[in-house]
Amino acid sequence: MNKAEAAQPEFRVVDSSLMLKVFYAFAAMALLSVVITLAGKWFGHEIAMGGHTDDKTMREVVIGNNVIAAPSNMIRFEQARRDGVASRLDLYMRYPQMDGYGETARDDFNNAHGSSNILFMAFEDQMMSRDMSGRFAPIYSALIVRPGKPGPAGITFYDFTEKSGYMGEVLAVAERPGRDPFVARCLSGPRAEESLAPCERDVLVGDSLSLSYRFSSDFLDDWQALDAAVVTEAATMVRTSAAPAAMPAQQ
Repeated sequence: MNKAEAAQPEFRVVDSSLMLKVFYAFAAMALLSVVITLAGKWFGHEIAMGGHTDDKTMREVVIGNNVIAAPSNMIRFEQARRDGVASRLDLYMRYPQMDGYGETARDDFNNAHGSSNILFMAFEDQMMSRDMSGRFAPIYSALIVRPGKPGPAGITFYDFTEKSGYMGEVLAVAERPGRDPFVARCLSGPRAEESLAPCERDVLVGDSLSLSYRFSSDFLDDWQALDAAVVTEAATMVRTSAAPAAMPAQQ
């Protein structure tokens, strides 16, 4: 070999298939990184929401001859946030704002500071001929221990008899001139302290539709405003029809 040949640089030919494999490997890693980043953001958002949603899309749910229109962020359970036929619809909202979950309401819905201003409402077919107020005279009045104990805003608390089936509860009753009394059942003792909404009441709305709502016992201080707000909110949500609407059933 002469000097000229020795001075020439030596080149090696790299297999093109190897280069393609390296390229695909780096591309796959980059794609995986993007997927992980997006998935992390999605799961992080879902975890932060804790089952709630700030989506305000209106949903129409049919129960019997009633169509209930409610925003998604007021519908308590994810699987119920869709249009269709159902036997029951559970809602929750802040009181007295009567609004659903959102950025400004996050702490209230998550009970971050021990707040108890969330109402839990449920629409379902009417099973009894009378609502809770109408059941006082024929049913509850025979199951309570008299005399009762005075409470706020004209309410009288009655303990239930041992055979009533309502042990661990008290009955809150307030007279309403010309109408059946306001009546609510409330948990008592340790069970009440552990519950965010220890009191429950039901009213009849729409066409043979029962609305039950659970609330903090603190709201008994102004039960008139509370009951009026719930009934008014229900009236804005429920519309009735002469015949059941034909809509797909919820899964």
